[in-house]
Amino acid sequence: MMVAPKQTAVRGELKHAEPMKAHTSWRVGGPADVYFKPADRDDLVAFLAQNDVSEAALWLGLGSNLLVRDGGYRGLVIATHRALAGLERLEPNVVWAEAGVPCAKLARRCANWGVGPAEFFAGIPGTVGGALAMNAGAFDGETWRFVREVETVDATGRIRTRPADDFEVGYRSVHLPHHEWFMAATFEFDEVEGDGGRAIRELLLKRKTSQPIGQPSCGSVFRNPPGDHAARLIEAAGLKGLQVGGAQVSSLHANFIVNTGTASAADIEALLVLVQTVVAQRFDVTLVPEVKIVGEFQ
Repeated sequence: MMVAPKQTAVRGELKHAEPMKAHTSWRVGGPADVYFKPADRDDLVAFLAQNDVSEAALWLGLGSNLLVRDGGYRGLVIATHRALAGLERLEPNVVWAEAGVPCAKLARRCANWGVGPAEFFAGIPGTVGGALAMNAGAFDGETWRFVREVETVDATGRIRTRPADDFEVGYRSVHLPHHEWFMAATFEFDEVEGDGGRAIRELLLKRKTSQPIGQPSCGSVFRNPPGDHAARLIEAAGLKGLQVGGAQVSSLHANFIVNTGTASAADIEALLVLVQTVVAQRFDVTLVPEVKIVGEFQ
């Protein structure tokens, strides 16, 4: 795994032993060996072309679906937010967005352009790259329903354009059959009438009243099992408010684990496993995490 990059003439940020708690929405996580935040896509491509980048490099957006363990990440983290920030309307109903664009920004811009339905993106607390990687969704909308094609990059810096049907897409899962990462996507929507901005405001109000927006979390922790909802099962098991160290099952939404201010990554992971165990014992249902867990124990 790449630890010491050969290229030093980057235009972005290149750091060593970078605390990941500064870059994740849970506000926890030990240091990454190497942290690279490119200035733009050209900076990123040059870096990849000149360094032996492992296939296990960790791509980071807003850090909203990620738990980095307290021992840190032994490898390279590539941060795309503000680096891959391109967002354009190519045709009346076709939108191109780079991986680092926040989903909420994509929703707002689509509303301004009168294309959609894209309001659901406002409920995804991450970037386009993360939404592509896991087929993220909210408010009955899913990312890949609207993907026409994507741009990917491999470990040598080669960029390819691939049609959507190159990928196996399911509920909160996308199988990338190549050793590549998402750089951008072209979305094909419909032209819509009405006040898209108002629809977004209504969705965000609903989110604010039903989710612990003011506390550090990763968004939804578990996928919904077939025919049911993870939050319903967790609440029915009496786990709302359950706490391990500084980590707590939200009393507002049972499928959220929040950092009350003193949580470690170990607290959060232990609580996640405890919730899985209790729900499995009570209902014979195995909850599958949406959150990606990486790194080493302290």
